[in-house]
Amino acid sequence: MCSSIRIEPVVKEKNRMGECPVWEEREDALVYVDINSQKVCRWSAATGEVQSVAVDARVGSVALRQCGGYAIALGTRFAFLDWDTQAVTTILELEQDKPNNRFNDGKVDPKGRFFAGTMAEETAPGVRARRQGALYTLFPDLSVIKQLDQVDISNGLDWSLDHRTFFHIDSLAYAVHAFSYDVHTGKIACPRLVYRLEEEEGMPDGMCIDAEGKLWVACIDAGRVIRVDPETGKRIQTVRLPTPRITSCCFGGKDYAEMYVTSAYDGLDEATLAKEPHAGKIFKITGLGVKGIPQNFFAA
Repeated sequence: MCSSIRIEPVVKEKNRMGECPVWEEREDALVYVDINSQKVCRWSAATGEVQSVAVDARVGSVALRQCGGYAIALGTRFAFLDWDTQAVTTILELEQDKPNNRFNDGKVDPKGRFFAGTMAEETAPGVRARRQGALYTLFPDLSVIKQLDQVDISNGLDWSLDHRTFFHIDSLAYAVHAFSYDVHTGKIACPRLVYRLEEEEGMPDGMCIDAEGKLWVACIDAGRVIRVDPETGKRIQTVRLPTPRITSCCFGGKDYAEMYVTSAYDGLDEATLAKEPHAGKIFKITGLGVKGIPQNFFAA
């Protein structure tokens, strides 16, 4: 199976911190964020063109809205983004007592709720306050609940195909955890370890699920995505990419048979950057032999 895998850079405009790729079928496009450039971006598969909207804070995640446009988590607030007018409308502010915090990864659950988590920014290289983050759920009526507290870097997330389990990554735990998930209420409970990353796999970042119920985890600073079986807790595949800072992944394209992988160049020193011409690009992987599932829409 592995011999047919092909990896190509499709978005060559480099991202400081490319993240949260979402396939938007209705636009035949990949939507993603460049957190540190404070931009929401959209790459057209048909034309290869990238459009972007600048926002006024670091934007951790983007989600599709049923009615068009996007929901975003930026700074410490949830907002709507109207792509055509570029207007950003704040829904609500959170964590105003934590000026070093910002939203990070997010995704919409099977019932149209937007889950997104926060993290503390570094105050100096390698220095950050611990356990300052949280995981929130924004409901379609625009109310919010806090699902998890004492999180370091809330990151990759997804749901099992039977909608009974929620998977979540707190990057500094170097692990993927599973929670029982009530699809009717959106509540999560009873965390358990699914997979602890090996030293060579580095730190887990973004994550998505495939149509066989297996998890794909982006390993930042290890230049790879790994496929994990959440039932057995075993890694079953590794795909190496041509740049070290691999941040997230999603399926898309025709029949969701392609994987799109984001990367970053922030965090690489000048000497390393000179040797990493692909840092910050977005890659398309074909020939994985497995498909993904469509993204959920935020139901407001």
